[in-house]
Amino acid sequence: MKNLKYLFLSIFGAALLFTACQDDDATFGDIVVPTNVAVTAEIVGQDATNPNGDGSGFVNFVATADNAITYQYNFGDGNSEASPSGAITHRFTNVGVNTYTVVVNAVGTGGVKTSTSIEVDVFSSFTDPEAENFLSGQNVGDSKTWYWAANLPLHVGLGPVDEDYGNGEYAYEAWWNGIQPFDDEKSCMYTNEFVFTRTADGITFEQTVGPAFVPGTYASILGVAGDVCHGDDVATTMFGVKNVSFFPSSSLAATQGSYNDQPYRQSSFNISDGGFMGWYAGSVTYDIISISDSELHVRFIQEGGGFAWYAKYQTQNPYEIDNFPNLVWSDEFDTNGAPDTANWTYDLGAGGWGNGESQTYTDNAENVIVEDGYLKITAKSDGSGGYTSARLKSIDLQEYTYGRIEVRAKLPAAQGTWPAIWMLGANFPDVGWPACGEIDIMEQTGSNKNDILGTCHWFDSGTNANASYGEITTIADATSEFHVYSVEWTEESIRIFVDGSAYYTLANNQDLPFYDKDFFFILNVAMGGTLGGTIDPAFTEDTMEVDYIRVFQ
Repeated sequence: MKNLKYLFLSIFGAALLFTACQDDDATFGDIVVPTNVAVTAEIVGQDATNPNGDGSGFVNFVATADNAITYQYNFGDGNSEASPSGAITHRFTNVGVNTYTVVVNAVGTGGVKTSTSIEVDVFSSFTDPEAENFLSGQNVGDSKTWYWAANLPLHVGLGPVDEDYGNGEYAYEAWWNGIQPFDDEKSCMYTNEFVFTRTADGITFEQTVGPAFVPGTYASILGVAGDVCHGDDVATTMFGVKNVSFFPSSSLAATQGSYNDQPYRQSSFNISDGGFMGWYAGSVTYDIISISDSELHVRFIQEGGGFAWYAKYQTQNPYEIDNFPNLVWSDEFDTNGAPDTANWTYDLGAGGWGNGESQTYTDNAENVIVEDGYLKITAKSDGSGGYTSARLKSIDLQEYTYGRIEVRAKLPAAQGTWPAIWMLGANFPDVGWPACGEIDIMEQTGSNKNDILGTCHWFDSGTNANASYGEITTIADATSEFHVYSVEWTEESIRIFVDGSAYYTLANNQDLPFYDKDFFFILNVAMGGTLGGTIDPAFTEDTMEVDYIRVFQ
C-alpha cells in the first residue's frame, strides 16, 4: 500500500492546511477544495470523576466541512479509517491515559484534501497480557510466526452472526463445519505466514507469505472470482507491517455464547490498516475463542455482516508436522529368497479376478522373489498366449487401523501391465467386496505409464451399489526411478501422496468401512483387464520392484 504523506501545521492542537492553491474562489475546473473543516470528540464515559473516560477507550468523533465528500481519520495509534459521513467511533487500546493527535482529512472532488487535527486524552483499562504474550512473545524484540492449522479438521468454518436456532448456533460453525485437513480448494492459502512481533510500543503484525483466500460470500461484493486465492491486486491490504490492538469482546457470541461448552476468552484484537489473517473478508475484528502458546482459534464477522467465520492457526508449519512419528511395522526386503512368511501369503490362480485380467497368480520364484534388497514381482509371458505373475497379501498377518503407510517402488514399463499397491478391509472374508472397503495407494495404468491413480471403493447403502472416488497424478519417471507412494489414514480423512505431495483427500466418517477397522496390504502386478488394457503383443516380462513397506502410527 502506498502511504500518502501530508504536511501538517499544528497550532495549539488544531490547524488548517489547504493542499491546493487558490485565490478567493475555492473552485477551479471540477476540483473543489473543502473549507471550514472542524472535528469534535466525545470520550465515552467522561465526567467529573472520569475526565478521560470510563476505561473502555471509546471516542466518538464528528468531522464537518463544506464541499467534503468523505473524511479520512488517522487516529494517532497506528490505525486509520474512512467515514463518508464524518461520524466515526474509535477504540483506543493502549492501557492507561494516553494522548493521541487525531488528524482528519476532508476530501473534496478531484481528491484534494483539507486537514485539521485534535488532541484527545483517553483512558483504557483493558489488558490481556497473557494473550499478547502467547501471540508474539513476552519481551521486546520477540517474534512468533503463525500458520494455518491445515493439518486439523475444521480449521475454517462458517456460522450465523447472531441467529440462535435453539442451540447457540451464533457461537459455532453451524452452517459449514465439514472441512478436512489439507482441503484441496483451500490448499493455495496453506503456505501463508503471519508474524506477530513485540515492540516497545506494542505488537505489530505482518503477513510475510501470501496469497489471500477470498470466500464467495465476500468475492461477490468485490466483484472477483470466489472461493479461490488472490494476490494483493485484490486483497490490497495483505502486506506491510501493521499494528495490533486488544480490547474486550462485545459480540453476542463472545459475551453470551460458548464453543464446545467452553466460554469465549472475551478478548478481541484488530489489525490496523485493513490487515487480516489469510481469509479475506474485509476489515474485521477477531474474537479470541481460545489461545495458547501454540494454538489460536478465532471468530470474525465478515465486513458488512451476515457471516461469521471461524479459523484455527498454529505456530508449527502444517507441512512439517509428523502426525505418525512411530514406526510400528516394516518389511525392508533385505533377506534374499522368498518373502517373509511372517508378513506375506499369496492369492493363487486365474479367473480374471473380477476385472477381466489375463494372468495366473503363482508363488514361484520366477514371479516373486526378494533379491538384492528389493521385493521383485515379475509378470511373464508363458509363450503360449498366457501370463503368470504374483499377488502378495498380509491378511491375518499384518493388519492395521490408521496410520501412514509408505511404499517405495519402481513400476513396470511394459504396455498392459497393471501394478498395484493397495489395502482391503480385514473383514473381507466375511462381508466381501466392496463392503469391506478398498484403499488403492497406487495403481498404474497399462496404456499410459506416467498415470498414477489413488482411489477408495466402498458399498453405498443409499444406492445399493459400489461407490468410489479416485484421482490421477502424473509421474514422468515412474518406470525408471523409485518413488514413495503413501497414504495417511485417520478417522477424519484418507490422503494419498506421491513423494510427500498429496493429490487425493477423502473425508472419512462412521458410515464408511474405513472408520476404525483393520486393513491388510496387497502387492501385485496384473496383466490386461479394466485398467491394464491391451497387452503389448511382444510382451515377455516386466517387474515391479519394492524397496520397503512401512507403517507409522
